[in-house]
Amino acid sequence: MVKIGRALVVLLLALPAGTAAPAVAGPAQAVAGPAHRPWTGSWETSPSGTTRALPGAAVRNVVHLSVGGSAVRIRLGNRLGTAPLNVGALTVALRRAAGPDAVPGTVRTATFRGARTVTVPPGEDTVSDPVPLPVPAAADLLVTVYTPGDSGPASYHRTALQTSYLAPAGAGRAADERGTAYPKRISSWYYVTGVDVRGDARGSVVAFGDSLTDGTGSTPDTNHRWPDRLAERLRAHRFGVLNAGIAGNRLLLEGTGPSGLTRLDVDALDRDGVRALVVFEGINDIKATPAGGEVAAYLDGYRGLVARAHARGIRVVGLTLTPYGGYRAHTDAGEVVRQRVNDLIRTAGVFDAVADADAAVRDPADAARIRPDYDPGDHLHFNDAGMAVIADTVRRALARHLGIGG
Repeated sequence: MVKIGRALVVLLLALPAGTAAPAVAGPAQAVAGPAHRPWTGSWETSPSGTTRALPGAAVRNVVHLSVGGSAVRIRLGNRLGTAPLNVGALTVALRRAAGPDAVPGTVRTATFRGARTVTVPPGEDTVSDPVPLPVPAAADLLVTVYTPGDSGPASYHRTALQTSYLAPAGAGRAADERGTAYPKRISSWYYVTGVDVRGDARGSVVAFGDSLTDGTGSTPDTNHRWPDRLAERLRAHRFGVLNAGIAGNRLLLEGTGPSGLTRLDVDALDRDGVRALVVFEGINDIKATPAGGEVAAYLDGYRGLVARAHARGIRVVGLTLTPYGGYRAHTDAGEVVRQRVNDLIRTAGVFDAVADADAAVRDPADAARIRPDYDPGDHLHFNDAGMAVIADTVRRALARHLGIGG
């Protein structure tokens, strides 16, 4: 049996019985000055591994916010690195249309306890001081990180599905408004792991999972991952959405990035303003094990992760595991395990609510396969239409807990 302490195919947002609900901004808070408003996560990515360092380069990461605010904070990560990460400059700006150009007058230099440089020890993250910069919901930001020397393996998120930009000779370029010094296009996010905003958001939902959440199968540079589509549906209700998906990640087992059990706190529960967590994970564990693994291990894992979420005052909604018939790693034994795990997700009472993603996307003619109109061609992931269906399914599961209507 796979040894686990806890896991989670979930989506959270309310409180366990007997726990006081988190405070919702009332009249007294509404009139408080901007500096006293709470921080809420607006964008996130989780480190998926390391790659070669970029000494002397500046990386202009393009990130897409869910909710806006009057100020931002930038999170940087050296979580998977083996040497101190020396950051020579960090800037943030609103993006001007497509490309690496900033909106004139919006470039801000971030500081860390008042200093313009920072050293992040290996295995750790850091967060900048507040940066006064009004940002609207659904804005693209340019988060530029300049590393003057070789800081060893760089923590990055490999599958960004977003074009960012690199200035090979980055000294003095982090604050450039024009992007002419950034000729190289890259498809990963380097060092940056999150953006918090200060404003009137009611909290955030964390989407926690593997490539299905990371966005594989959706159109690059369009923000059509299902967490992005969920953000569109929750924006009017002032809830942000954070994407903590990692392509290749597993719930119970180590794989691409730390397992879901290992990374739950740092990638989800520790984020600012979290009111809900969506964990849509487990299919890679089934694929990695010849017989799909012990069903009891998944149940044990889900129970543990739900308990950890409940300890933070967060309710959990489980997502069923979606079909993968026709995918190269599909087996009949694995399909049996998937169906049994889904039965437990639906009926065992582990979760506060269930979003039945399996029922939403399976082919009526073959329950082991995704509907052809949702399949990008690999029989595992979702195209843009499939991503929108997942987002709608999750939103319905959240509606009662968030008080937003069906």
